Amino acid sequence: MPGQVYPIHAHAADDLRFIREAMARATEFTAVPGWGGVMMGASAVVTAMIAGRPDGTLRWVLVWLADAAIASAIAAVTIVLKARRCGVPLSAGGPARRFALAFAPPMAAGMALTPVFVAAGLITRLPGCWLLLYGTAVATGGAFSVRIVPVMGLCFMALGIVAFVAPLAWGNWMMAAGFGGLHVIFGVLIARRYGG
Repeated sequence: MPGQVYPIHAHAADDLRFIREAMARATEFTAVPGWGGVMMGASAVVTAMIAGRPDGTLRWVLVWLADAAIASAIAAVTIVLKARRCGVPLSAGGPARRFALAFAPPMAAGMALTPVFVAAGLITRLPGCWLLLYGTAVATGGAFSVRIVPVMGLCFMALGIVAFVAPLAWGNWMMAAGFGGLHVIFGVLIARRYGG
């Protein structure tokens, strides 16, 4: 109605809600690619079939490292595509940078520990190492992303712990379940809830 007066606290509450929502959007890295995760998962399932069970050979390690390179390329391309489509800046000072800075140290630890495990004859223990550290990277990076991303990281971490205590012959199944299954499941959830 014309001339109707609204209490000041109603305007203030609306303004605060708007500010909170804007700040949340500004601090979350929302360009995590759901369909990219599905593609990464599909790649890992194929890799698990090619690699076979961890047999202590360098061949097994190289097959999975090749998949890691493929998955990294898929992630990079799909992040850029989703960021462009959604208008999310990948600038050096925004949420993308914070996500990357939190994601990188556990990944670097995994890269450093891989040759150590190989040299020590612990190739069959790499599934636990890789799943645990990748999960840590996703969980820590996910602290700057949408809520489902750190949950995915925790699932990877749990699977990594299971891989350490499971029979060695299960290592490839653990890799397929994590890098394949978890990527596909969470990729579909992210795509549906957060737009691709």
